[in-house]
Amino acid sequence: MNLNILRLTLNNLLKPIVNTNILSRNYAFKSDLKIKWVRPEKIPCIKPEKSGDLKPLAPIDLHQYSLEYKGSKELENADEIVKKLFTLEYQPKYKATLVAMREMVEKVRRHPQDCGSMEVKIAKMTVLIRNMQKTMEEFPRNRRMKVRLKEMIDRRKKFLKYLRTWDYKRFEWLLEKLDLVYKPPPNEFHWITRKESLQKLTDKYCEDLKNERLGAYRRELEAQQEDFLKDKIQKLQFIRNEQLDCGVHITIEQAEIDATKKQLEELQKTKKMVEELEAKK
Repeated sequence: MNLNILRLTLNNLLKPIVNTNILSRNYAFKSDLKIKWVRPEKIPCIKPEKSGDLKPLAPIDLHQYSLEYKGSKELENADEIVKKLFTLEYQPKYKATLVAMREMVEKVRRHPQDCGSMEVKIAKMTVLIRNMQKTMEEFPRNRRMKVRLKEMIDRRKKFLKYLRTWDYKRFEWLLEKLDLVYKPPPNEFHWITRKESLQKLTDKYCEDLKNERLGAYRRELEAQQEDFLKDKIQKLQFIRNEQLDCGVHITIEQAEIDATKKQLEELQKTKKMVEELEAKK
């Protein structure tokens, strides 16, 4: 028993004496300026903000016939109930998508028989992408559609990249027609960290504080400018008169005094105009 007590005593004596208050370190960057940083919300790649779609899919008139029944002579003399059954309102949803695709293709096709150009392919993919984005807003847990949508967006970016390389003017024209923004992938991925963001916010805060104080000091000097010019004119005139009375070399010309008076008049005129504008507001 005595040996165990002796061992414990020796172990306590051999332990280094460490002051936890002195050696405590905080590895997280903290700012004393009370700047609050909130991590930016991560936007999924399937959202229009990331895919580059500026506008959603235009609403389709559901009272029109689907594509295969347009111009049908049999429907012209049919009953109203039968006509209504062949409209998009009572047809499957993909029929309305085909009508929207036809309208989008008509904007960019090169000729009436064009069905395979790069512009037509991108227009068709744009309709499918916007249609799936609308569906994903209603059913965000649809994993299969999410994967298809991501693949479609990447494929459209690839086609846009090729068109940008081949014909840049047509590339810009197509983006304007389809209301798109081309967002290429970044060359280097950069993680957004709290420490770096706080350092940038602190630098911005210091820069804004410096500009604010410089602006306040400038306004203070501008407020004293009129009195300074008046005092300057009096002192220059006094020195010139003294030099004339004593018959010594004249160091201050009358033109310098006149220039200062002119500067004072312009300053007073500008100040008056500013006061009138503020009074009108």
